[in-house]
Amino acid sequence: HFVCVGTPQQRGSNAADLTYVDGAFRELASHITRRALVVGKSTVPVGTAARLAALVREVAPAGADVEVAWNPEFLREGYAVQDTLHPDRLVFGVESPWAEAQLRAAFRPVLDEGTPLVVADLPTSELVKVAANSFLATKISFINAMAEICEATGADVSLLASALSHDTRIGGRFLKPGLGFGGGCLPKDIRAFSARADELGVGQAVRFLDEVDAINLRRRQRTVDLVAELVDGDLAGKKVAALGAAFKPNSDDIRDAPALDVARMLRDAGAIVTVYDPEAMANAARVRPEFRYAPSLTAAVVDADVVVLLTEWQQFRDADPEDLGALVRTRRIVDGRHALDADRYRAAGWEYRALGRPVASRTVEISVDEQDELKRSA
Repeated sequence: HFVCVGTPQQRGSNAADLTYVDGAFRELASHITRRALVVGKSTVPVGTAARLAALVREVAPAGADVEVAWNPEFLREGYAVQDTLHPDRLVFGVESPWAEAQLRAAFRPVLDEGTPLVVADLPTSELVKVAANSFLATKISFINAMAEICEATGADVSLLASALSHDTRIGGRFLKPGLGFGGGCLPKDIRAFSARADELGVGQAVRFLDEVDAINLRRRQRTVDLVAELVDGDLAGKKVAALGAAFKPNSDDIRDAPALDVARMLRDAGAIVTVYDPEAMANAARVRPEFRYAPSLTAAVVDADVVVLLTEWQQFRDADPEDLGALVRTRRIVDGRHALDADRYRAAGWEYRALGRPVASRTVEISVDEQDELKRSA
């Protein structure tokens, strides 16, 4: 009586994507001969669920009573099983008490743990995921916008983020300055949300998301600028060790990865770029075969003029600056993720730079546990 349908991630009202979704629901409904609930899971443009509900009623065989519900998922890459069994909340988008009852029965073990439940209409349930991702993207871009202000004023964005995190209304999660977000969710969702709002005639309401996206993309160029500043503005022929390819640690996902984009920009500027990532090398090599790839961290940094940290893998956090310093040509590093101990690197003779932080060293105590932040990142 209960079927879940996972659909491709949507990019606005892309006709090919929506045709795929329609086809999946149409084919499924045509084979249902008894009362059943078809549950959508993926992120879709608001209004899709209602349209699909009408579609399945139209194509289902005579006598079948087929209903559509929407149950958005909130899964983080690398933690999908944990998030499925112990979610922060459940959202049921339903059109009848019967549909709600079916979903309650299916999720009984999760609900019995005390997981919060929101029962909503179809359009509200569709909006939850994209609204949540838009909010998180906005929070990340906000602190990175503050990093731009800090660079212009000589302030320290890490200290600023620490001070803000003590405000319980703000909190420290997703308030981490650096290279910005990527992956298959946040960038796509905010762009699709903006496009759908335009289609609905309310684009002005989410116009700020365009600037959220722009701030995020500017972080990539600014990271390249910091690398260039360390070599007196001329990247031509300079050897750069790019640490990271995945869009976040604990994943081999390179979709819209800031790390690979920065590596590309450095190479386009004439640098000799060597990339190393603990998990994403094969995926990176498929889409960027022109890059040099190293088999290890130590191999990546040998004779480097500049090292740039682009994905905050624990291996990179734990690396000893003295050991790395013995391998590079010059001890210069750009910390694109604010993941390294600046004082430790400077004490080992490194010229350390990071987005939104002054050249002079200041001791920073971040209130949010870095490991917890790493595990919770979307």
